[in-house]
Amino acid sequence: MALAFDEFGRPFIILREQETKNRLRGLDAQKANISAGKAVARILRTSLGPKGMDKMLQSPDGDVIISNDGATILEQMDVDNQIAKLMVELSRSQDYEIGDGTTGVVVLAGSLLEQAERLLERGIHPIRIAEGYEMASRIAVEHLEQIANKFEFGETILEPLIQTCMTTLSSKIVNRCKRSLAEIAVKAVLAVADLERKDVNLDLIKVEGKVGGKLEDTELVYGIIVDKDMSHPQMPKQIVDANIAILTCPFEPPKPKTKHKVDIDTVEKFQTLRKQEQKYFDDMVQQCKDVGATLVICQWGFDDEANHLLMHRNLPAVRWVGGVELELIAIATGGRIVPRFQELTAEKLGKAGIVREKAFGTTKDRMLYIEHCANSRAVTIFIRGGNKMIIEETKRSIHDALCVARNLIRNNSIVYGGGSAEIACSIAVEAAADKYPGVEQYAIRAFGDALESIPMALAENSGLQPIETLSAVKSQQIKDNYPHFGIDCNDVGTNDMREQNVFETLIGKQQQILLATQVVKMILKIDDVISPSEY
Repeated sequence: MALAFDEFGRPFIILREQETKNRLRGLDAQKANISAGKAVARILRTSLGPKGMDKMLQSPDGDVIISNDGATILEQMDVDNQIAKLMVELSRSQDYEIGDGTTGVVVLAGSLLEQAERLLERGIHPIRIAEGYEMASRIAVEHLEQIANKFEFGETILEPLIQTCMTTLSSKIVNRCKRSLAEIAVKAVLAVADLERKDVNLDLIKVEGKVGGKLEDTELVYGIIVDKDMSHPQMPKQIVDANIAILTCPFEPPKPKTKHKVDIDTVEKFQTLRKQEQKYFDDMVQQCKDVGATLVICQWGFDDEANHLLMHRNLPAVRWVGGVELELIAIATGGRIVPRFQELTAEKLGKAGIVREKAFGTTKDRMLYIEHCANSRAVTIFIRGGNKMIIEETKRSIHDALCVARNLIRNNSIVYGGGSAEIACSIAVEAAADKYPGVEQYAIRAFGDALESIPMALAENSGLQPIETLSAVKSQQIKDNYPHFGIDCNDVGTNDMREQNVFETLIGKQQQILLATQVVKMILKIDDVISPSEY
């Protein structure tokens, strides 16, 4: 390293060692990769379970997020290491596919990497470890199928779905209201579900939040809530049996496409122009009235003159409604979005039983409720909370609960939580390891040990003695041949997760194991890290 000066006398450093610097290869590269993966898993480990801690994340512009949702934490983290980015992608893919279990999948992957590091130190080739992990994951997934139970539910039997959603919400900040939020999530999913096809379109469920009120004030609205109010304060605040014209054309005279200039040098010319504009507005309002519209919802704004005319003609209107909200309103009310006034017909109007404006708090913030719609398959979950952070975290928690309910409708098989499924799989994997004659049996046993990291973390985060608690539950499972014994995180007094009503979806748990195994195999097969300067 040498110090040099440029033509302005400013010093700069020359690094002569750059040429002789060796890049990471072989075992060193593998250990560095494993170390990066373990570091990410270690961050999330303390967030696992109902007693897991929360993370506070501060963005560069000063915004603060408090969450214990694995996908959210990793999404907000500024990660540079490429292997750490793989772990972020792992959590994101679990979130996209399942919606829940984003923390558990990263903790499991970190534990698999930890076990792989020990095997590498004993001289076992990474390809052998990867093959052993693949075999073990197949054994674990098959065993989950065997210990799973089917849940029968219907439009009148909601309790199984509610209990499963409550398990998901019990690890969130909002766990004190988990029963009411779980009921809201289940009712919302069933409102938009097609039970014959076992399909749920979550896009039909809008989640809206407003600061103020208590978390208990969160409600499910069978319709759409728009964060807007009537364009004129004297317009009616409630419309029964509304016929809604949904417009994407503005209430204003057409503007020439080319540059133009209007010279008005006499009063007569000004009055002519004003009359022409007024006639134009009149015609637009009359067109809406003629087709039978009793409410106009417009994507664009309109000026004071149009607003005044709408009020005088008894045609309530809402302006500046976003495109996504406009589409949802169209779906819910059975209406068509109209791009030009000439195309407006009675058949294109949306129908709603009641449209009302509701005011909140001392500041009288107003929102528009569109309820009892023609197509009741579009619903809104309206969240209240003390501050923005609570509302954002509740939105994330509700999303997880909605995804769990959707997964149960797709496949109504469940396994029991509290680490019981992982312990049962660990026992099954260890028993199967003896049947494999090759070196892979060491990797299969290591996989079984890695599965125990989930119940171990649950016990640790709940303030229990981790090794002692895990040993007791494992021996209890083997002795009674009963796979539903798990960690008693809530200190209820029984380890039977069936009795505690702690459930998780089978497809969510299987996906965790498969995704974690895939990513760990990928990391183990990397033996050369090339930096951008060496391309």
